Amino acid sequence: MKKNKFPKGWDEERVKRVLSHYEKQTEDEAVAEDEAAYKTRTQTAMDIPVQLVPKVRELIAKHQALHDVETTADNIG
Repeated sequence: MKKNKFPKGWDEERVKRVLSHYEKQTEDEAVAEDEAAYKTRTQTAMDIPVQLVPKVRELIAKHQALHDVETTADNIG
């Protein structure tokens, strides 16, 4: 039997919790969650040409790494 591989920070229990959340959601709750996601001012959705996706992912990873360093420094000091 093939063993599942999970992204960093994920395990089988977390996957089950996420699946349970969405399986129990009503249609109205799902719509409200989707609408709330588009109201946030910290993220956006956009169409990106496929050939640019690797560069965008690289930029996001660099941004996240910088944010992680700043957050760690804030927690230490």
